[in-house]
Amino acid sequence: MVYNVMVVDDAAMMRLYISSFLKSRKDFKLVAQAANGQEALDKLPDLPDLDLILLDIEMPVMDGLEFLRHAKLKTRAKICMLSSVTVQGSPLAAKARELGADGVVSKPSGTVSHDLEEKTGDELTRVMRALVGA
Repeated sequence: MVYNVMVVDDAAMMRLYISSFLKSRKDFKLVAQAANGQEALDKLPDLPDLDLILLDIEMPVMDGLEFLRHAKLKTRAKICMLSSVTVQGSPLAAKARELGADGVVSKPSGTVSHDLEEKTGDELTRVMRALVGA
């Protein structure tokens, strides 16, 4: 089974790193990208088969927490926070969970983590597979 993923992150380089990470996982397919929460919300009606959203928190226009407030009404996709500010147990991670995030994974080295795959790849893969029931 292949699971459809949308990446929501304002940093174009981070979207590229996540895209590359997903390409190396045969069971996940990048089907959409957005640079902020509003752009992602606007795309949801066109993505009925979306399984998973990887979501940053700090973004212009609409941040990840505001996106969470609306997204659960518009999609059945699981949502995993992937942010440098959602360290496990942090207040922002707790707020994200309270607003409906299904999983939380920290970017390993800041906003644009070029080392995502090498430092967090196993954890992110495990969380993604658990969320989609793989």
